[in-house]
Amino acid sequence: MRLLPVTMVDVLQGHRVLAFDLETTGISTNSDKIVQIALIGADSDGTPIHYEVLINPQRPIPYGASNVHGIYDSDVNGKPNFNHYAKEISDLMKGSVIVGHNARKFDMPLLENEFFRCGISPPKPIVVLDTLETVRRLKIPRPHNLGAQCARHGIDLSNAHDAAADAAASLLLLWKLMRDHPSSFRRSLEDIEHWLISGEARKEESDLGRSLSDLDSLDKNGRVKIDEGTYIIAFGRHRGKDLKTIDREDPRYVDWLLSPKGIEDDSAREIMKDFISGIRNG
Repeated sequence: MRLLPVTMVDVLQGHRVLAFDLETTGISTNSDKIVQIALIGADSDGTPIHYEVLINPQRPIPYGASNVHGIYDSDVNGKPNFNHYAKEISDLMKGSVIVGHNARKFDMPLLENEFFRCGISPPKPIVVLDTLETVRRLKIPRPHNLGAQCARHGIDLSNAHDAAADAAASLLLLWKLMRDHPSSFRRSLEDIEHWLISGEARKEESDLGRSLSDLDSLDKNGRVKIDEGTYIIAFGRHRGKDLKTIDREDPRYVDWLLSPKGIEDDSAREIMKDFISGIRNG
């Protein structure tokens, strides 16, 4: 089963995309601890990922917290503590696109403090795409909590406050927001994250030199631009970079570009294949 819809905006193509949610002992990002973590999504090649574990917080879970997420001391007694899972969690999240509802201000800081308590540096995702920030930036009517937004967008969340269910729901919510508001997501991942955090667009290329829109296109869809014999990618996470640089930094992404799922224009794709072949075999 595909966990990422096939029509997901192409800015996510070629990335590991993981929806992320925690259940915890409380609401303090500094002092509370994790009792459940879920990472739900797909690897860069489309392979599904479903990671979900219960974690012993090594302290009693307050009744108020258990009443919300349904996880009690008896459920975590005998389970490993966070340190046991730290490496595999880090390996999954490092270099991934992380999706979550209120993830930037709650889940990520709380998770980072768990890593710090273990004496381990927290993993660094490429970006965090927070669906709470997204619905606010898009001015979707309130309430903005996950349950209300799922109901508004026709997403089943019958197991609310289960980490895996909440994570999967936030991923589907992001897809529906991208589908319904495509113009807001026609930019790089870094630009999307900047917009979510600040509400502002980053400076355009025109502030630094020629804009991508000033360049001739190699393909009929305008996804690859020509600049004095150099091919510039005009979409996705490497927007504005030349093909040679991308091949050096991220060859798997170039392999995706050279497939029919990447650049759809056959003639442009063949030109790019010849160009890359010359670099790799030269």
